[in-house]
Amino acid sequence: MLEKIPLEAFRVFDAAARAMNFSGAGRELNITQAAVSRRIKGLEDHLGAALFTRRGRNLALTPEGERLFQRVRATLEYLEESLEPFRAGTGEIISIAASGSVSHLWLGQRLKDFGKESPGISVRLLTTDSPSELASETNDLVILYSTGEHPRWNLTLLMKEVLVPIASPDYLASRGLEPQALTSADIAGLDLIDYERFNAHWISFRQWFGRIGNPLRSKLPRPRLSFSTYIMAVEAALRGEGIALGSLGLIEEHLRSGALITIGNDRVESGFGYYLGAPRFRALSPEASQLHRHLLGGYQG
Repeated sequence: MLEKIPLEAFRVFDAAARAMNFSGAGRELNITQAAVSRRIKGLEDHLGAALFTRRGRNLALTPEGERLFQRVRATLEYLEESLEPFRAGTGEIISIAASGSVSHLWLGQRLKDFGKESPGISVRLLTTDSPSELASETNDLVILYSTGEHPRWNLTLLMKEVLVPIASPDYLASRGLEPQALTSADIAGLDLIDYERFNAHWISFRQWFGRIGNPLRSKLPRPRLSFSTYIMAVEAALRGEGIALGSLGLIEEHLRSGALITIGNDRVESGFGYYLGAPRFRALSPEASQLHRHLLGGYQG
């Protein structure tokens, strides 16, 4: 059916549906009111359905017209957004990729700050936990969970991964617990909040208890809650539902604000960290270089 309908008819229909007036649509598109009417009538004939009800000068969308308008509007908005990089004078859009936890806990605020400092630069954030998507060379910058080496990216350390149990002050106060006095055995007996290990190198509570200075000798109880993502585990801890593992660099804002508190004295350095990557085999644009410098300077850990 689409090959029989002039694509211009959809632009005319969209303008008429937004204006609810054929004359207004004609002024927007620089065509006559009669031309708008003819195109709408032609579109209705192709579809075999009325799109507007007409009562004198007043228009209203029929149910079929409303459904079509929603889809046409979304399609035109998507096309307009896709053409944005080609618009003269708009400049380059920088693409950066990061995992969900990094994007939510660390990167989001820094991109917001960068936007205030450099309002003329557009940034596209790809949030994914897929290693291949994170390291794709279609990105300008990446944040990788790594030991510091990658064949296609020059990596600069943002923060080492240091893991320590965390909880909200309310959770601890409701149980009369002194956070720094708790031993690993004490912690194991509380409400543990865990997450699935999407990456084989990630550390959850089972691995953490095995790597501390005095490994847990008894069998680790089943976590009270287990989530599919790390960020969901942190959010549960923020709500006071139990104790999660905190990656200190990622949760620094929550620690600084007092929304979360570290528990006990055991810490585990995994040997991994979060690294900002720039392409090895091509130069960064001036805009991407500016964001690269901002992110390196913005880390306070």
